[in-house]
Amino acid sequence: MSTGHGAGNGGRGIEVRHLRAFLAVADEGSVTRAAARLRVSQPVVSRTLAALERHLGARLVDRSTHHLALTAEGVAFRDKAAAAVGAFAEAVDPGRLRHWPLRLGHAWSAFGPYTTPLLRTWQQRDPGTPLELLRIDDRTAGLTRGEVDAALLRGPVDTPGLVTEVLFTETRVAAVASDGPLAARTSLRLADLTDGAVVLNTVSGATTLGLWPPHARPAATFTVANTDDWLTAIAAGRGSGVSGASTAQMHPHAGVTYVPLDDAPPLPVLLARRDGPGHPALPRLAALAREIVARGRRTSPGDSPADGNATAPPRRTGGSPRR
Repeated sequence: MSTGHGAGNGGRGIEVRHLRAFLAVADEGSVTRAAARLRVSQPVVSRTLAALERHLGARLVDRSTHHLALTAEGVAFRDKAAAAVGAFAEAVDPGRLRHWPLRLGHAWSAFGPYTTPLLRTWQQRDPGTPLELLRIDDRTAGLTRGEVDAALLRGPVDTPGLVTEVLFTETRVAAVASDGPLAARTSLRLADLTDGAVVLNTVSGATTLGLWPPHARPAATFTVANTDDWLTAIAAGRGSGVSGASTAQMHPHAGVTYVPLDDAPPLPVLLARRDGPGHPALPRLAALAREIVARGRRTSPGDSPADGNATAPPRRTGGSPRR
């Protein structure tokens, strides 16, 4: 399959192999690994990728670092390329498209109490489309970098180019050192955390100083880059933290005690995708996620960290501050 004549490609059209080479590089983050995956030489992959970029008149891959990364144009083109390759595969072999993995990212806590039901039900209903749950430590769990097809995110997301849907909200909890004075409390207020430092995950976390009123913010902050370091810092007495109730379930730690916060606003849990063509199974994933949440509320309304709010219709992101 060819697009016809491309002026920037010496008159030769772009073929499926160009798209497959680009997708392999995007998935592997390396020309070497992409070549091994495609069973061709590295120069072939490099030339094929360069021909595609010339044809499009845009740089798709940033080659300035050892680990290749997609440019903004590359991220936007990835879904289109994947859809085109998938459509071609379906046309010549309808069974192949069902085995295109659906990559679901998260930065921490995944789908909370609904994680296992989601994965099990998907496997039962759609065994031909693998659902890969990937933890990626950035604010959009790899979604804006093209590393996943959809992501489970927490808190308001203001990244342009995404479509988000609130699936449920959960109460917030304080995370404190288990041997500290706050661990014995049955509940806490945000003001109880301001005398000491607050540990903030500034890379993938949803908590910022905006959670506190300007006149009553914590005395100090200690910043980390992921959930593991966040837990370690709290256990070591560097400060306390704030997170969603699912964190207590999904990330238990011997040195950390989770205490309910009485006055913190609930934390929305979102399903996000890029605004544009995507994996053909995304509508089924969104529908199943809604179904799992609704089922959980019917069967154990008192045991879930969710507050029972109904799902909201999808919306395009842009502009709201994180709290």
